[in-house]
Formats: sequence, structure tokens, C-alpha cells
Amino acid sequence: MSLDLVDAVVLGVVEGLTEFLPVSSTGHLTIAEGLLGLKVDDPSVTAFTAVIQSGAILAVLIYFATDIARFARGFVAGLRSAQGRQGEDWQFTLAVVLGSLPIGVVGLLFRDVIKGPVLRSLATVGIALIAWSAVMVLAERRATQARGESQVTVRDGLLIGLAQCVALVPGVSRSGATISAGLLLGIDRVTATRMSFFLAIPALTAAGALELPSALDGGIGAGPVIVGTVVSFVVAYASIALLLRFVAKHSIVAFVPYRVVLGAVVLVVIAVT
Repeated sequence: MSLDLVDAVVLGVVEGLTEFLPVSSTGHLTIAEGLLGLKVDDPSVTAFTAVIQSGAILAVLIYFATDIARFARGFVAGLRSAQGRQGEDWQFTLAVVLGSLPIGVVGLLFRDVIKGPVLRSLATVGIALIAWSAVMVLAERRATQARGESQVTVRDGLLIGLAQCVALVPGVSRSGATISAGLLLGIDRVTATRMSFFLAIPALTAAGALELPSALDGGIGAGPVIVGTVVSFVVAYASIALLLRFVAKHSIVAFVPYRVVLGAVVLVVIAVT
């Protein structure tokens, strides 16, 4: 499957803009691929979209480098002693670590289904964009936002990690699923968003590493992969700060009208073509 540098830039921009917004990066990439004339369920194209997500993850690693270093120290302290396990950083980090396991297991077990034509279809994207919007509205209506980062438990991490698995369906949105789950558990919106970023690190890193050989062997080549990843990194780094500022003062329901309209447009276009 051929994919030129212009395609790589476009897809890199789409990935960087949408990876951390609750609008579904995979759904937007699928739509963009269709508009570019690419075969959306081609294994090499699917692999390419997974690989360029590593650019967005690098942006998270750099943006949150200080926090990640602190969590790492807290985690190591917890492994070493019972006193260390009383620390807030140990609890939060353990929640993220354990919360990262479900999507790894589900992703490996259902890898062929996830990459298959049913989920990698524009119809699935359109339906999921609309359907998950209802969950986002419900989450905000039920949200108490009574707990902050210091009160996140291992149970929270596992439940949010399970919610992240739903985002394997293009159109749901990984951040939309995890933030919604956090809100339903009574966690404040900023903490839920930060947790969504940290949960993305192992999930997207593993997906990118797993799919890299398929992207290169499928004829796309190293050039477009590198360009798409770099563009994704630059755009994602800027979008992280914007999203954190936004969720501090606004509900994620603000994204629902866009999701519903886009989903409806996709379904109408499919119906008339």
C-alpha cells in the first residue's frame, strides 16, 4: 500500500489534534484515510495509524516528565517498603499500571477483529461517535467530582482501564471513554484527564511497537512513518496544554455536538454513495 509524504503529514496532524480530545483519533484517522483515497482496512494503513500515535505519546512523556519522574520514585519506594506504600504517588501509579493491563489483554486477544473490516469501517465510526456521546453526557450529569488525584484508588484504575478497552472501537475515543469513566467514579475532571494521558503511555506505545513491522513491510516505508510520527508529536504537544486548560473550566459535553454532527454526516454520506 503506497502512502506519500503529504498523506503522512495530513494523518500526523489529525492524530496529533485528536489523540487526546474526546472525539476519537482512530475515527478521525479512518475518515481522513477515506478522504485521501486510502483503503481504511488495509493492514499496512491500520499499522501506520498505530505507529504514528507514538509521536503523541512522546509528547506526553516530555510534557509530564516531572510528574512521571515523581510517580516513578513513588512507585519504587512502594516496592521497597510498607511505608512507601502509604504515599499518594504509589497509589496513583499503581492504579495507572494495573489500569493499563486490560487493554493490553483485550488488544492481543482480539487483534484480528480490531484490525478487521467491521471495526475499521466508516459505518462503525459514525455509529460509535453518536452512541458514545450519550455516555459522555450521562457521565457529566452524574459527576460529583468529589475526589482528586490523591484519592484515586487501584479499583478506580482497573475500572477506568476496562473503560479504555471500549475505545478499541473506532469512534468511541480513548480519552472520551477514560474521562467519562473517571467522572462516573466521582473523580474530578482534571484528574480524570491527567489519568487518561498516563494510561495512554503503555497502551499506545505497545500498539505502535507491535504494528511497526507491518507498517514498514506493507510498502509504506520509513519516510512517511517518520514524518507522520514527528508531525503527530508537534501537534499533540500543543493540544495537551489546550485540553488541560479547557477541562479545568468546561464540561466534555462541549464536544458532543461536534461528535454527533460528524457521526451523522458520515452515516449520511455512506447511505447516499
